[in-house]
Amino acid sequence: MAVVAAIAGAAVIGGGLISAHQEKQAAKGFSNDAKGRAAEIRHIEETRQAVPNPYANFEDVSSMAEDLSGMMSNPYLNLGVATQAAEFQAEEADIALANTLDTLRSTGASAGGATALARAALESKRGVSASIEKQEADNAKMAARGEEVLQSAKVGEAQRLQTIQMSEAQRMQLAEAQGIDYQFKGEEDRTMQQLNRLSGQQAQSEANRAQAKSNQNAAYGGIASGIASIATAGIGGGVG
Repeated sequence: MAVVAAIAGAAVIGGGLISAHQEKQAAKGFSNDAKGRAAEIRHIEETRQAVPNPYANFEDVSSMAEDLSGMMSNPYLNLGVATQAAEFQAEEADIALANTLDTLRSTGASAGGATALARAALESKRGVSASIEKQEADNAKMAARGEEVLQSAKVGEAQRLQTIQMSEAQRMQLAEAQGIDYQFKGEEDRTMQQLNRLSGQQAQSEANRAQAKSNQNAAYGGIASGIASIATAGIGGGVG
């Protein structure tokens, strides 16, 4: 019985030594793996992208706004008085009077008849002159109003184009800022996924190392039990 117990104890010791060595090597491997993951994490954190300011390139576009007052003028400022019709009227009156006097001299008519004839001619020409003068004045006012509308349209169009240019400049700057922010967040998310994966692998390696150490200690406990069995067997054999 003592021999059997000694053999059994030796088997336990041998198995324990093998198991303890295997667990020790496993624990070493898991420890190295955990250190490797930690080094990778440290490298990623050290070489991580800098946090950008997406609005760093924003510029003041107020300089694009121009003073359009130079395009404005008063189209009524230089309106003239329609004198051509008045001059025409005076000329016609003179001609009418001269013709009347010539007629009177040639016919021997009385002075009263000449005066009446001259007045009739003058009134006729006066009506034509007044009509022409009114038309000229109305035409000048219409031309001035047309110029006013045209200038207003030009200023409005210039303002519209300025608004579009400034709005587009602001839109492009905002789009650039949003693009920088989107790119940063995408890269940051990918980095965090990588860090989380390595962190999980490191934690698993640490857990495996701890388990291997526990198994190693258990193997050492088995060796101690085997030694105790052999010792007990030896004591028992000596007593017998």
